[in-house]
This record gives sequence, C-alpha cells and structure tokens, in this order.
Amino acid sequence: MSLLNLKDITKIYGTRKALDNFSLKVMEGERVALLGPSGCGKTTALRLLAGFESPDRGQVEIAGVPAAAEGRILLPPEARSLGMVFQDLALWPHFTVRGNLEFGLKAKGVPAKERKARIREMLERVELLEYVAAKPAALSGGQQQRVALARALVLRPRALLMDEPLSSLDVDLNRRLREEILRLHQEFQFALLYVTHDRGEASALTERVVLMKLGQAEMEGTPDQVRAYLEGQSDYRGHW
Repeated sequence: MSLLNLKDITKIYGTRKALDNFSLKVMEGERVALLGPSGCGKTTALRLLAGFESPDRGQVEIAGVPAAAEGRILLPPEARSLGMVFQDLALWPHFTVRGNLEFGLKAKGVPAKERKARIREMLERVELLEYVAAKPAALSGGQQQRVALARALVLRPRALLMDEPLSSLDVDLNRRLREEILRLHQEFQFALLYVTHDRGEASALTERVVLMKLGQAEMEGTPDQVRAYLEGQSDYRGHW
C-alpha cells in the first residue's frame, strides 16, 4: 500500500488548472522528486498532501485513509503524520530554536520530559545543540535550514514534504545540505517527496523523478531516465 496517494486530482484556481487529472503514489521510505518549472503544479500537489488545500476533483489518501476529496478536508493536517519544510522555511522569528521545535510537540500533547529529550536528540543529529537558545535571526542560512529540518523531523513523521528548500543557497551549502538530508533519510527512513526546478537536486536526492508540465505528469522514471528524456526534448534545453 502506498503511503501518499493523489488519485486523479484536479485543482483549479480561478480559470487556471494547477493540477489536471494528476495522480501520484509514494511508498514508505521512498524518495521521489516532483521536477518542473514554476507554475507546473508541484507545490499544489504538496499542499494537497499536507492538508492545506482540498482537490476540486479526485481524492487524497494517506496510508490508505481518505484525507481529502471533492472540496472537502477529511483528515486535518495534524493527523496526517507528515512533516513539511517550506521554501521560505517559515521559522517563527520570535521563538528560539528550542521554541521552534517544541511548538509542534506541544500541539501533539507530548509530555514535557519527552519533548526535552526529543529536542536534544534532534539538535544533536543536526549539530545545532549549542544554538538551542538562539533565535533564527542569529543563525546562518545553513543553520536555519537545519532548524527547519529538525523541526519537521522531531515530530517523527512518516513522510517529509520539501518545497524547494535549498533553492536560495550557494552551491557549496546546497551540496552539503543535500548530503545532510540523505543522511537523515537513511537514519529515520521517512518517505521523501521533494519539489524542485533543479535537475541536479532531483538526481542527487531521489530515486524516482516525476517530470511535471501544465499540471500533469509528463513522464517519470529514474533520474537517469528523466535526464535522457530531457536531453531529447528541445523545449527543455537551457531551462531549469
């Protein structure tokens, strides 16, 4: 059974179809990329899975449980056991690093002693324990990225949804954080659905790539298969 399942999804904003009869399955522990240019529907797919949107047509399932269908949210975001890292990170600037990680644990009713232990463990994993009392503004871009990862993973999600989280970083930091994401995936074995317009990120981080265009899946395969397909398509040469 798939962990994440979008079934024949259509999502319309005004007169524009963000997704047009789009389907996607992601299995437990699998690493999948949604690859394509801006406006192709990648982020909409993530928001539907996270529970921030409902489809106009089709159904969203999480681990076989109906989560949304035909304009209705059936399973709220907090009940889906998913973590999300946004493009802009969405760290709470008035909270410390500890506060950013603790917020979701409190919302889930995790006892104080367990919250403390889980926060300490996760900050050790991402090498940020010494910054536990710092606020985001005092951290570097790479450190903020790791806080966002830790905040998502401290909830022990079954899947991690990532929306172009590395797009604004320089080449070296981008490479190092790719390695960090893969290390954390190997350790925690969450499913990863990674949205990007960057072929290199898709190839480095995932084992299956879904190439999107105008709200539909144009093709999917291994990173090598998608790369070969793109090289044969003149429309894509020189783009993202």
